[in-house]
Amino acid sequence: MRATVIYGAGDVRVETVPDPKLSEPTDALLRVVRSCICGSDLWPYGSMPARDRGVRIGHEFLGVIEAVGSDVTTLKTGDLVVAPFVYSDNTCQFCREGLHTSCLHGGFWGAKGVDAGQGEAVRVPQADGTLVKLPHTEDDDLLASLLTLSDVFPTGHHAAVKAGVNERTTVTVIGDGAVGLSAVLAAKRLGAERIILMGRHQARTDLGREFGATDVVSERGDEGIEKVRELTSGEGTHTVLECVGTKPAFEMGVGAVRPGGTISRVGVPQYDEGPIGPPLFRRNITVTGGVAPARHYIPELLDDVVEGRYQPGKVFDRTIGLEEVPDGYRAMADREALKVLVKP
Repeated sequence: MRATVIYGAGDVRVETVPDPKLSEPTDALLRVVRSCICGSDLWPYGSMPARDRGVRIGHEFLGVIEAVGSDVTTLKTGDLVVAPFVYSDNTCQFCREGLHTSCLHGGFWGAKGVDAGQGEAVRVPQADGTLVKLPHTEDDDLLASLLTLSDVFPTGHHAAVKAGVNERTTVTVIGDGAVGLSAVLAAKRLGAERIILMGRHQARTDLGREFGATDVVSERGDEGIEKVRELTSGEGTHTVLECVGTKPAFEMGVGAVRPGGTISRVGVPQYDEGPIGPPLFRRNITVTGGVAPARHYIPELLDDVVEGRYQPGKVFDRTIGLEEVPDGYRAMADREALKVLVKP
């Protein structure tokens, strides 16, 4: 089959790789019908050291089941399913607590001999625990929104949930990428009436306004912090959803949050040390967030997506074929595209 392989910074290729096969009774084989490129894929695309043997990449996909192992009981051939961005058994102590990203028998796509999502097919470990059955549809817009359930919509939702967003909280969202826009949508869904989106790309912030942002701040750094404070009578917002992962983004969050507030980080941190000393301590700031347990959130979000109450698939602004994936990476890295959908 054909699949995406990364060899280093800027070097993504589509190659012929071995067809997946059932290897455990808990496996399923899945034919991919939609996948996409994630903003977090751009970190290795921008900095991964060159290597002679490439590695598979991609962790967001929908597919149709073509075969199941003998122990799989909840899925059958022909089912349309979504795969969260990690696989999990959904039964261990951490999964039962809603922390599927720490599953004792789980792992990441593309690691330790497991297929990745940007390809024609995937062997899914722990299929019963990992995959969520979807209603069959041929609607491209609905499929796009269902695809966001694999990562970006639950990640934005996780940011809002960990921050305690509700109808009584004001919100600042840092980042106008797909996760940041999903966080805007999630905050609106949870009842927030004041949502400030910090971003500087008008096409993206326009979508943010459609998703529920009440204000847009294009300034960065100290200027951006000052603008948020101007909009909030000098106080800052109750919550900050940091959806970028850089130290300057976190520093803006520290400046934008009000005393007693919460900063929730879901952007993969690209730094080891940050400003967590006396300024946060004196102001009673809570820092939370982390890797989103998408499998935990999908059942909660699914009906709203299927019924069309929310359309997170609007974050996709380019659709390509599998053989065009290298150009899709380039387009996202160059900010020519917000999020690229792959239709094998």
